[in-house]
Amino acid sequence: MAITVNICSSVPGTFEEIHSGNAALSLYIFLFPLSKFQWLDQRMQDITGDRGVLKEVLRAGAGETVPPDASVLVKFSGYLDHMERPFDTNCFRKNPKLMKLGKDITLRGMEIGLLTMKRGELARFLFRPSYAFGAMGCPPLIPPDATVLFEVELLDFLDSADSDQFFDLTPEQQSRCPLQTVLKVAETEREFGNFLFCQKHYLDAKERYKRAASILRRVSAKETEQARVDASKLPVFLNLSLVHLKLEHPTRALAYGEKALALDEKNAKALFRCGQPGIFWSRLRRSSLSTMILTMS
Repeated sequence: MAITVNICSSVPGTFEEIHSGNAALSLYIFLFPLSKFQWLDQRMQDITGDRGVLKEVLRAGAGETVPPDASVLVKFSGYLDHMERPFDTNCFRKNPKLMKLGKDITLRGMEIGLLTMKRGELARFLFRPSYAFGAMGCPPLIPPDATVLFEVELLDFLDSADSDQFFDLTPEQQSRCPLQTVLKVAETEREFGNFLFCQKHYLDAKERYKRAASILRRVSAKETEQARVDASKLPVFLNLSLVHLKLEHPTRALAYGEKALALDEKNAKALFRCGQPGIFWSRLRRSSLSTMILTMS
């Protein structure tokens, strides 16, 4: 059987460019051995214009792309060519760290790539040395002039640009901000608190909730706008009540629960929060009594 080999001037992106059957295909691959990164290079999207950062979407996300200055929650794994195990990964951590763009992320290519992603997206990136670890690399893990591959999953992000700008202002300047801006900043602080709460960093979460409450307390709203301010205060007070319960501060938990009830006397969560400190004290008394009995016996 005659074998015909088609040799292209560039590496084909698909097998359809070779029309010589399996034998010819085997010979073609023998003549042009490609690494995994080289194969990926042919089909990935150039997002920097100089092929310094290439991207392939593995699972589409939804909503808006990550804005500049956001804080992102990601899972990632970094690989070198010809290596199956990652040289760096956070996928085995139960609670990935929230990272601030422009501050916590050291790879230039990673920052650029994240700005193209949406919530829930899973993507693969190739970073050339100038967008990764440079000409020197990072011995002993990363050799000089290394192209690296990162698989990144964007779990969530918080747009903190307005919040950052707000806290750069003087108190007088803050007081002149539009109500919508103030409410957005307070909500951002609350969202940060929720994230920290879910990671069981209760003290840090409490401080975020208190910042949100402080911002809302200083608002001088018109009578027609007070309902919007109260609607923003309610979840903050509920969050503060819950986090104080977690910190075993039942008196403070009750105080914030009562503040929530003052805004909405029929709110089920507020009623429940006000009842929880009583349960806490009851359990504490039973525990103390049990300890006394065991000590005396």
